[in-house]
Amino acid sequence: MTEPQYWDLSERVTNPEFGCSPEERSLQDLLNSGVILVEKPRGPTSHQLTAWARDLLGITKIGHGGTLDPFATGLLTLLLGKATRLTDIVLRGDKTYVGVLKFGRIVEESELNDLISKFEGVIYNVPPLESAVKIQVRTRTIKSIRLIEVDTESKIAAFEVSCSAGTYVRTLAKDIGLILGTSCELTELHRSHTGSFSQQMACTMQQLADAAFLYHEHDDDRALRKLISPVESILTKLPSITIKDGAAAALSHGAPLARPGVISAQKGVQKESTVLLRTVKGEAVSVATMTVDSDSLSEMNSGEVAVAKSVLMESGTYPQSWSKE
Repeated sequence: MTEPQYWDLSERVTNPEFGCSPEERSLQDLLNSGVILVEKPRGPTSHQLTAWARDLLGITKIGHGGTLDPFATGLLTLLLGKATRLTDIVLRGDKTYVGVLKFGRIVEESELNDLISKFEGVIYNVPPLESAVKIQVRTRTIKSIRLIEVDTESKIAAFEVSCSAGTYVRTLAKDIGLILGTSCELTELHRSHTGSFSQQMACTMQQLADAAFLYHEHDDDRALRKLISPVESILTKLPSITIKDGAAAALSHGAPLARPGVISAQKGVQKESTVLLRTVKGEAVSVATMTVDSDSLSEMNSGEVAVAKSVLMESGTYPQSWSKE
């Protein structure tokens, strides 16, 4: 992947007395705006798992991104505090699943290989009856799909599929069976990647419970801090603009970003695009909408650059540099 190019428009200066890099945040700051990646077991719903995490952590504001069916396992993203404002971004991230299909007849590996390759690309994907989503025909993109192993005698096959957000793999399985002229049941499903996260980064609910116990009963937050990622971890795919400390202070109070507050900006970002506004220290200030093209910034001296959609930085993190009068 090609690294993004940036316009450098001002000197990168920041006051070390205010703010901090995301990796240096306190546990309380992480609980106020952080992310936990949990390995969901088979059985509980995504909502139940989120409720358990809420009780373990002793917080009130927590949500999840990307529902998994009770029978499914794998990655569930828990959003803490202000990170819940970014649910839409998490939901839009691509997903990768590993699943097991059970056929009603013997299906040869060559026959199945020839078929599933035809599912790559844009497909029609209807939510199954089991889903709480309104049933309607929509399109989703299958980035890749491949067989892992086929047991012809047992009439089962393991596969891996990478797809756009909102793809119903259960529906995909039924479509495969429809074309083969036999039943095709999705008996197991595991989500191995979600957005920029992989399962190597996840913890189990038992690990989360143990870490919470150490913190609440022994005032030891080391384990819990390792399980909570800063909110910036779910924003790595967004184009970014680095801003001055004073601009961060203004934005945390709801002000738009003005041209004098910009230090650097990613090239080629179009007007109306969603961007991350961040400090020199790498802190997420807000997710915003561009009101100009980023390539025009080098010719601007003043004027509005972006308007915040979701403010993530606590007001007062940086001192204001404007007059109240």
